[in-house]
Amino acid sequence: MTGNIACGMALISAAFSVGLIGFRAVEAVGRNPGASGKVLVQSILAMALAEGLGILALLFLK
Repeated sequence: MTGNIACGMALISAAFSVGLIGFRAVEAVGRNPGASGKVLVQSILAMALAEGLGILALLFLK
């Protein structure tokens, strides 16, 4: 049971971090539209890393 709770918390935090990264990326592009290419690349990489950690937690904690 504790593994399921830890796995759920890890996946919830991964989803929250992806949403937070997206929110901050949109905010950054809104402030400086000229940097949208750099912001897009960095935010996609950060989202991929956050999702990867969530998937690893799902595999190792289950």
